[in-house]
Amino acid sequence: MKSQFARCAAALALVASATVVQAQSPILPLWELGAFGGTASTPAYPGSADRASRTLALPILVYRGEVFRAERGDVGARLFSSDDAELDLGFAASLPATSDDLWARKGMSDLGTLVEFGPRVKITLARPAPGTRVRLELPLRAVLEFNSGVRQQGYAFEPELSLDVRDMGAGWNLGATASLVFGDKNLNNYFYGVSKPFATPSRPTFDAQAWLITTRLGLNVAKSLTPDVRVFGFLRHELMDGAANMASPLFQQTTGTSVGVGLLWTLARSEQRAAAR
Repeated sequence: MKSQFARCAAALALVASATVVQAQSPILPLWELGAFGGTASTPAYPGSADRASRTLALPILVYRGEVFRAERGDVGARLFSSDDAELDLGFAASLPATSDDLWARKGMSDLGTLVEFGPRVKITLARPAPGTRVRLELPLRAVLEFNSGVRQQGYAFEPELSLDVRDMGAGWNLGATASLVFGDKNLNNYFYGVSKPFATPSRPTFDAQAWLITTRLGLNVAKSLTPDVRVFGFLRHELMDGAANMASPLFQQTTGTSVGVGLLWTLARSEQRAAAR
């Protein structure tokens, strides 16, 4: 599980790229290079009352190899693929957060850069219409923190149900998702635990428990303005009623909303085509 802003900001360009590109042709370029510019505003982490807003300009790469793939906001190595099922090893990363910028975490250790990796099963449940797909994803990932060294911070499990609709009309594409995010005891302590050295009268010690972190509902839209320029936006809402660690002094609210918009430019693409999926 990554912090909400880091997840949106680091992966936003690839999410938009994959959503729009798939509507253009069933046979896609093997690779594409481009640039992304956008802005996003999100809670600093699930349950935080503090928000993080940032405008970014980043280079992007989309690569659709037989095994190695970088698209849809993910980097992974595909181990098995059929028309309706896929198994891969997925990788993801998030940006660090300075605790002194977060009211509830002032004086505590910073949240470092997180790298996640692990197996993921993708199952297509239905294709109710041309260009429409319902998919279930089951990722289980180990979480490593890079912050003055490398530490293992537990495991995350995020079953997700998604609906992708290509070419809804006027060139628009839509994606909707619903997921549950679970963390083990170590990962939940990373976000919500308070040890004795960091306890204060208003922030008592807290030992986090494993289980639910949040429920996520997401919506993203994208449209090609030209063959090389695409516009996109996303909206994501988190519901944390029933989360395992609502009693933590670092848990401040039970809902959170993230929004973002941006543009993506494709600057170069290969003549070689990717293998059909």
